[in-house]
Amino acid sequence: MSDIELIDSHCHLIFENFEKDLEDVILRLRSKGVKKLVHACCELAEIPKLKKISYKFDEIYYSVGLHPLEAKKWELSSKSILKRSAQEDKRVVAIGELGLDFFKSENKTQQIDALIPQMELAYELELPVIIHCRDAAKEMIEICKNLTNMGKCPQGVLHCWTGTPKEMKEFLDLGFYISFSGIVTFPKAYEIHECAKIVPNDKYLIETDSPFLAPVPFRGKRNEPAFVENVANFIANLRSTELITIAKESCKNAEDLFKFDLLI
Repeated sequence: MSDIELIDSHCHLIFENFEKDLEDVILRLRSKGVKKLVHACCELAEIPKLKKISYKFDEIYYSVGLHPLEAKKWELSSKSILKRSAQEDKRVVAIGELGLDFFKSENKTQQIDALIPQMELAYELELPVIIHCRDAAKEMIEICKNLTNMGKCPQGVLHCWTGTPKEMKEFLDLGFYISFSGIVTFPKAYEIHECAKIVPNDKYLIETDSPFLAPVPFRGKRNEPAFVENVANFIANLRSTELITIAKESCKNAEDLFKFDLLI
């Protein structure tokens, strides 16, 4: 059992590639000191499964929301379904993952039409948002600035950060947290390395985004929450500090953002 405590702020465990060994995955994350994890939601159909898994394993909290690559599934009833799902279960700690992805899809209007109501709902419910932003930083910043000017921008985190230091500063200035995944361990991820070096102590989280993007030395294999320790170790080296420091800082930041213990 690890002497440190960690929080995996973003993962997906209800996918098929975890069906055969989920119990072992949970045992491994416990052995690495992962005390909490946030299971992100990609589409509304996942919500019953997320509720079930969160009640089976005490470590698991979850979000409810619609991923930008699923934007075509947004309907008039979607916002009310998300609202009801968030209000009826105290293990829901965020709205998302929502956002914009212009790398894999060009349906910009459709994505924005699904994004704005979710941002508004998060503000209404006083829940943070989990933002997926790929090749869309300019547009995402503009939307967040507009919401801020109206006094209606929720708190939140840019998950699986892949942006530049300049983009990071703009999101930080809007009050958002930055979450680093296994990508930060990749040798040629120079701008992400720089971001991890300079992000303020009180504004970063760590994640795995399991089952995707396994960190070095597991790159190319199925990712899992236990590997968040590898992410923390790499960031400790980048910031010239100890693993325990990264663990404590990232845990406090995750607790401050998601307010786990206030919800139960």
